[in-house]
Amino acid sequence: MNTIISITNFITSLGSTVMLPIIILILGLILKMKLSKAIVSALTIGVGFVGLGLIIDLLSGALDPVAKALVERFGLDLTALDVGWPAASAIAFGTTIGALIIPIIFLFNIILLSLKLTKTLDVDIWNYWHFAFSGSIAYLWSGNNLIIGIVVALIHCFISFKIADITASKVQTFFNIPGISIPQAEATATVPIVFILDKIMDRIPVIKDININIENIQNKVGILGLPLVMGTIIGLILGLLSYGFKKESLNLAIQMGAIMVLCPRIISLFMEGFAPVSEAAREFMQKRFKNQEFNIGLDSAIMIGHPTTILVSSILIPITLILAFILPGNKVLPFADLASITFSIAFVTPLVKGNFFRTLVYGIVIMVLLLYISTGFASGLTDIARNIGYELPEDSSIIAVFSEGNWIAYILTNIARLITGN
Repeated sequence: MNTIISITNFITSLGSTVMLPIIILILGLILKMKLSKAIVSALTIGVGFVGLGLIIDLLSGALDPVAKALVERFGLDLTALDVGWPAASAIAFGTTIGALIIPIIFLFNIILLSLKLTKTLDVDIWNYWHFAFSGSIAYLWSGNNLIIGIVVALIHCFISFKIADITASKVQTFFNIPGISIPQAEATATVPIVFILDKIMDRIPVIKDININIENIQNKVGILGLPLVMGTIIGLILGLLSYGFKKESLNLAIQMGAIMVLCPRIISLFMEGFAPVSEAAREFMQKRFKNQEFNIGLDSAIMIGHPTTILVSSILIPITLILAFILPGNKVLPFADLASITFSIAFVTPLVKGNFFRTLVYGIVIMVLLLYISTGFASGLTDIARNIGYELPEDSSIIAVFSEGNWIAYILTNIARLITGN
């Protein structure tokens, strides 16, 4: 078991910037691409992830202090401290289920592809931790039943793959990146919510016709509608709310403007790198599998670069803190994951075709769900953390992960609890 844990830790420690180019290179050669072309595609995608990582670091570096300042300004004092997804992934991979999850999920994915039960080859192996998380909670809540824990992880995985398949064409069209899908569980859990909210919105007179997008704003207000200017304005407002009239507010304004400009340009690298791989995959499938569709499953990070997503996620930070304070029954203090709200709403923007109004409204609903479900998971996560020797923060006896308020995982793990009578 220790050997498996060591291998798992080594693979996950490599991250997307190393593992993804290697996987794409191997995949390209399997798809009969020329070696030179496969190498260029793999490296281009790797460069894209390096650039994206820098943007995410810039975004987190800009918004983390904002989150802390807003928490202090609002004076929030809730019992479950949000320790963030990096801590959650370390905890999830540190369990018995987590140690086994990478080979199990990868093999499961190959079986599903061979049976034509999915069109997604999920190379986003470091995000398998979401399945390890739900499996580990089910393992705990079922009285340490390993089989039930693994089954819950596999069912969660299968649901995420199917959602990735359903949404693949919309994602490819909206971002103009061929041959990809997004099976990351944090993102896929929001898709049914968006579909339901769309049905409701489409039945409300006047509201159903509201379609505010970046292009419309730019046409009506000119320079103020440019992503660069809008990002700068939102950053300045956030800065004033957090720091007041200080230089930090101006720094945040410039950083947000830079993110709005740089993100779309970084995303264009993925289109450049994936286009040859997608074409090779199409030809390969036509020859051998009678036109069976085949998409490469990636991290939802490639979707966060749209200006609407960045703007809405920035607005949602203070809104989420207010919700945490006023919602009855909520125990989670959003903290470490506030800067990662972009990932929680990444799927909303393409599904509503960039509609700023719907992205914001749906984002608020998603924040409410994240708060309540992460509250429900808090005790289980804390118990797992203690069991594997994770050191809890000094100022908190119970921890939570705001971004892992995944309703699909919550339903599955509670079914496991009911089945075993725990």
